[in-house]
Amino acid sequence: MPLASHAPGTFAVLIALLVPIGAASAARAQAPPTALAAAAAPTLMIAPGPQDRLLVVAPHPDDESLCCAGILQRARANGAATAVVWITAGDGFEFDAMLVEHTLWPRQADLRQLGAQRLSEASAAATELGVPPAQQYFLGYPDRGVTALMGDYYQRPYRSSQTGLAAVAYPQALSPSAAYTGSNLARDLARVIDEFAPTLVLAAAPEDRHPDHNASGALTRRLLQQRGQLNRLRYWIVHAPHWPLPRAYEPQLPLSPPAVAATLQWESLPLSAGERAHKLAALEDHRSQMQVMGSFMQSFVRANELFARPGN
Repeated sequence: MPLASHAPGTFAVLIALLVPIGAASAARAQAPPTALAAAAAPTLMIAPGPQDRLLVVAPHPDDESLCCAGILQRARANGAATAVVWITAGDGFEFDAMLVEHTLWPRQADLRQLGAQRLSEASAAATELGVPPAQQYFLGYPDRGVTALMGDYYQRPYRSSQTGLAAVAYPQALSPSAAYTGSNLARDLARVIDEFAPTLVLAAAPEDRHPDHNASGALTRRLLQQRGQLNRLRYWIVHAPHWPLPRAYEPQLPLSPPAVAATLQWESLPLSAGERAHKLAALEDHRSQMQVMGSFMQSFVRANELFARPGN
C-alpha cells in the first residue's frame, strides 16, 4: 500500500510535496554516476564459523538489518556468537515522528517516544536474526549528533535540538544518564568491544554519506586500531548517491558496490532464499521506518551482502 494511504489527508499532501522536492535536490547535488571506476570485482567472503564472534556496530535502529541481516543469520547458523550495538536510538528523525505521532509539528517528547519505539523495533529485528537479548547493546547517544560528539563535544555535554536531551535517557542503555559526550560514547563502545571480544566487527565505511554513519565507523576503527585489531574490521555502506538501484524489492538481483566506494576491497556474501526472507522480516520489524522509506529499505534485500576491508 502506498505510504500516503497510511496517513490522514494532511500527511498525504505533505508527503506528495516533500518527496519530489527531495528527489530534485538530490539530483542537483549529485549528477548520476557513470560506470563504476575500474576496480576488482568483489571476492567471495568466507562466512564466520564456530570460533568467531561477530559484532555489528549500527548507528541507528534498522542499520543492523539493512547492512548485515544475512551475515548475522549465517554466522549464527555456523555456530558463531553474534551481537549488535546501536550507537543512537534514531530519535532525531523528525519526518518519521510526524507520521508516527500524526502531527505536523512533533514535540521533543514525540521524538523521545519515537526513540523508545525504534529501540523496541531494533530488539525485535535482532531477535528475528538470532541475536540473543544479552548481546543486544543499546548506547542511546544523540541521533544526528555523533559527528558533534567526536569533535567539539568530546568532553563537554551536547544537547540534542530534536529531543532536548543532554544525557542518555533510555533505561535499557548501557550507561543510563551518561552525559552526551564523545568520551562517554567512546568509553561505552570500547566496553562492548572488550566484553564481547569480537573476531569480526562490521561498521560503516568513511564513504557512507550519513554523518552518524561515517563518524561511528571512524570511532570503531580508532578503538580497534588502539587494540591492534584493525584486521578484524570490515566496512559496509547504507547511504550512497543513487544506490542501491532499483529502489524496490528485487531479491534476485545482485548488490554491487556503490560508485562512491568502488575502489574499496569488497567481499560478497551470497544469501540463500531463506536468509533473504528473514532479512525482509527483520526490516519489517522496523515499522516506523518502513512507513517512511519502505522501498529504500527493501532494496537492500538482494542476492548478496557486501563488506570491504579497511585501508591502512
